[in-house]
Amino acid sequence: MSERREKRKRWVQRGRYAVEVEVEVIYPAEAPSEACLEPATVRWLDEIALRAEKADIAFLRQVGRVFEAVAAAP
Repeated sequence: MSERREKRKRWVQRGRYAVEVEVEVIYPAEAPSEACLEPATVRWLDEIALRAEKADIAFLRQVGRVFEAVAAAP
C-alpha cells in the first residue's frame, strides 16, 4: 500500500486573527490512520502565523478565510 494524500482545512491563529487554510496531508503506508504534514507545509503554516501576528491582512486574504477577534459589547 502506498501513501495517500488529501486536502484538509487547518486553522492558524495568532494575535487577533485566525485563518482557515487548505493544506495537503499525507497518510503514510506504515501508519495509514495518522495524517502527517510535509516540512514545507509546516514552514508555510509558520509563515501564515507570523503574518497573522503582524496583521498582514492582504497576505492572509490571499491564502485563506480570515477572521478577526472583536471585543464583546459590555
